Amino acid sequence: MATKSSVQQRRRSRRRAALVLVPTVAGVFVAGTAFAYWSTSGSGTGTSSTGTSTAVTVTQLTPYPAAMVPGGADQAINFTVTNTLTTNQYVAGVLIGIGPITVGGSPAVGCTASDFVITQPNAINADLTGGPHDYNPSGAKIHMVNALTNQDGCKNATVNLTFTAS
Repeated sequence: MATKSSVQQRRRSRRRAALVLVPTVAGVFVAGTAFAYWSTSGSGTGTSSTGTSTAVTVTQLTPYPAAMVPGGADQAINFTVTNTLTTNQYVAGVLIGIGPITVGGSPAVGCTASDFVITQPNAINADLTGGPHDYNPSGAKIHMVNALTNQDGCKNATVNLTFTAS
């Protein structure tokens, strides 16, 4: 007849075996199912499209440079860049030039672009969201040079400016 201690030892031994055997069987079962799959391949097609860009507009802000005189002080040229799209557009900067110079609506006689100096505006280098963007101050300036010659041809002149965004 078995003793009480040997019965307890057998029970402990069975428990230990169960503690080892159950996780081992479960691991083998999981490992066996983890690699059970069908392999396949496939392909497909699709399309995508891109948007486009449109020219931005540049508008001079008031106050406009006025009452320039030979050798006078620099006057600020400020402007707005308007992106008419709803998507961003990159603008590196704006270049300001001197267009036609007129007196009373007619071309000025004896007054040319060389009578004026423009300091170009600061670079923009930005993606502009849709809508207007003011550059005030822009860093741009204009003044009339003192040519040390008669510049009466520039009296009462309108100096038209051109703005080119890139």
